[in-house]
Order: sequence, then structure tokens, then C-alpha cells
Amino acid sequence: MHQIVANPVDAARRWWVLAIVVAAQFMFGVDAFIVNVAIPTIAVELRASAAQIEAVIAVYLIGYATLVITGGRLGDIYGTRNTFLAGVLGFTLASLWCGLAQSGPELILARLAQGATAALMVPQVLATIHVLFVDETRARAFAVYGIVLGLAGAAGFLLGGLLVTMDLAGLGWRAVFFVNVPMGLVIIAAAWRLMPSVPRRPGTRLDIRGALVLFAGLLGLIGPLLFGHELHWAPSVWLAMATGAAVIAGFVRLERRVALRGGMPLIDLALLADAAFMRGLCAVFFFFFANLSFYLVMTLFMQNALHMPPLRAGFIFVPLALAFVVASRHSGMRARHRGTLVPIEGCAVQVIGLAALAATVLAVNASSASLLAVPLAVFGYGQGLVMAPLSSAVLSTVQTSSAGAGSGMYGTTTQIANAAGVAAIGAVYFAVQSAASAVTALLASLALCVLSVAASAGFLLWMRRAGNV
Repeated sequence: MHQIVANPVDAARRWWVLAIVVAAQFMFGVDAFIVNVAIPTIAVELRASAAQIEAVIAVYLIGYATLVITGGRLGDIYGTRNTFLAGVLGFTLASLWCGLAQSGPELILARLAQGATAALMVPQVLATIHVLFVDETRARAFAVYGIVLGLAGAAGFLLGGLLVTMDLAGLGWRAVFFVNVPMGLVIIAAAWRLMPSVPRRPGTRLDIRGALVLFAGLLGLIGPLLFGHELHWAPSVWLAMATGAAVIAGFVRLERRVALRGGMPLIDLALLADAAFMRGLCAVFFFFFANLSFYLVMTLFMQNALHMPPLRAGFIFVPLALAFVVASRHSGMRARHRGTLVPIEGCAVQVIGLAALAATVLAVNASSASLLAVPLAVFGYGQGLVMAPLSSAVLSTVQTSSAGAGSGMYGTTTQIANAAGVAAIGAVYFAVQSAASAVTALLASLALCVLSVAASAGFLLWMRRAGNV
């Protein structure tokens, strides 16, 4: 998808295209949160074991993370429109399959299909924004993207609780998957009509061998991270992770050989030599390391230690999501003038919010737990200051022809970080809870989140020196 904004009509239409792609991102974001709320009901109705329930969440991340770079590269080869349409159609059908599943193993397979098709769809979102908005509107477009991320989180928590509680048409938990079907069909119709069609780049094809090697390497690295706690971190888990890391190192050498032979590597090797981009990916890793893991430990603490029902816990997260939306809007305006200083400031606000949250946790009990919403909102505002400018800054040095590959690497980094954070911080939470108390476990987890956010800020400063962004 190369410079499709060539005339005033296209310049106006790009905002409609932005609405289409961020709607798909919204659907993906809601799905990431909505399933967690429905998990207890799913476990009872399908008589799923604890391992199967973990797999319902984990294989979705595995399917997405192991294929998202390939999905990004397919967008570079076949055009973002074609790849996006294929991804949304696949995600919609996979959601329908999830809702119709009759057993735990069938639901796991359907969730794997959901994650794999999301890997086609999601990279085209950032790639489209990166290519379409190259002028002064870029920061505003990424701010819209950040707002949608925040709304997706809030909608996921609330919609999941409402759909399961209301039991619409007797569908129960199945409604959390069926809700994607009409939304997906609307997105497909709008994208078919409005997204510009880009012809296939002549003489290009997917590096199949590279895609398979990368899939194997990421599977070996991410799978053990997600299932390590269930397997009690046996030596085989660490061996699998080491093997996965070795395969990924071999993948880089393989890609260099493909480039020397004149082929098109799965990743643009120039990206690996881009100091600003690589330092930015490190900042992305540490930011997302403290992202999903934070919501995990907070949900565990509120529901298990403070005995909150899921719907009340969801409402306590709403101020966080709204603050995230407000901050995303503010960050778009400020990033035009201050660049990466805005997400660095956002990291500082997150640390303040985490410190205030730790102090509040020591003071509240079940009856006063709603007070947690205040420091959570501060933390959410800091996240909003980081999220949209971070993706814009990290991708700012990526060439248009590699927008899909760069977005895929960004997406893979976020998922590896989410998985690693859930594994590491989740393990600390459970270990400290067993040895001491839930409050002590949460405080230890929050301390790790602070260290991770601080590391993200450090890499942002380093990226700023390399890329002047």
C-alpha cells in the first residue's frame, strides 16, 4: 500500500479508512478482554479442565504472536486491503466457530484459528495508519488509534460481564463470541467499498521457509512462557525456551542468506540495522511486559482477595479506561511538538499511579475497594500518554514498503512481552501469595511493574538519541 493519498478525494477518504481499520482493532481488543470475564461460565458448561481453560486464552496469543510477522509481510506483498479483508473474514468465521463449540478441545482449536486470522488483520491497522498519514495529521490519527485501544479495554470488561449476566436468548457465554459476527460483516462491507485496492507487487512472494522457521522459534519461546506455571517450570520448559531462542537466531541468519540470493526476506533486514527502531522495540517490550500482567494481578486481587463479583470489578476499571482515552487525545496534540518526551512523561505518570495504588491497597478493604479506581485512573492516564505516541515513534523510521513487516515486528514484540510479563509477574504473585498474603503479593507485583515501566522510559530516551524522534 504505497502513497494512496494522491488527491483531495483520497485525502478525505483516508479518515473513513482509518475508522474501518480501528474498528477491526477495537473488535480484536474487546475479544482479548471479554473472554476472561466469561471463562468461569465456559469452564462449567463445557466441563473444561483447568489446563483447557488456560489453553483457551493461551493458544489465542500463540496463534497471533507466532504468525503476526508473516501477516505483516503478506500485507507488504499482496496489499493491505486484500490481507485485511482476508483477516477480518477469517476472524469473523473463527468467532462464529468459537460460539458454536461443544467441547473444551473444540473451543481451543477455534481460538487458535481466531489468533491466526487476527495475525492477518491486526498488522494492517498500524501499517495503514503509517502509510496514509505522513503529514501533520499523523499524530491525530495515532491518537484515534490510542483512544480505540482504551475503549476496547473498557468495553471488553463491561460487555463480557453484561452478556454473561443477561444471558441473551439463552446464549450465555456464547454471546461474547457471536458479538464479533455482525461487527465483522460490517467492517468487511465498508473495507470492500472504501479501502483502496493495491496491485500485487511484481516478482514478490512470501518466504515460506522463513515463515515456518520463525513460527517454530516463536512457538518454542512463547508456548513455554504461557504454560510454564501449569507445568511448574520444569527443566523441559526452560529447554524448550532455549531451543526457541536458538531457532530465532538461526532465522536471522537464514533471512540474510535469502537477501543475498536476491529474495524477499520475511522481515526487512534494514529494520534490524535501524538503531532507533530496535531501541524502540525494547521500549515496547518493557511497556507491554507491565501491561497485561498488571491487569491479571489486579483482577486476581480484586476477585479473590477482596471478593468482588466480575461486574463490579469491571466497573472499577472504567475510570482507568476513560482516563486512557482522554490521555490518548492529549498525547496526539502534544506529540506533534514534543515527540518521544510525551511517552516518557507517560511512564512517569504510570509510576506515580502505581505508587498511589500500592498505598491505597494497604488502606482499603472489601467495603472500600471502590477507592482503587482513583489511582487506577492515574495509571490509565499514564498508559494513554504512552500507547499512541509509542507506536507512531517506533514506526517513524520504517520505510513505506516495509510498513507491514515493521508493524508485524511491533505486534510480535507486544505479544512476547505480554506473555513474558504474565508468566514472570504472575509467578511472583502466586509465589508471594502462598508464602505471605495477597496484599504482599500485589505489592511485589506492582514493584516489578514499576521497574519495567522505568526500563521502557530508559529505552525511549536512548531511542530519542538515535532517531531524533
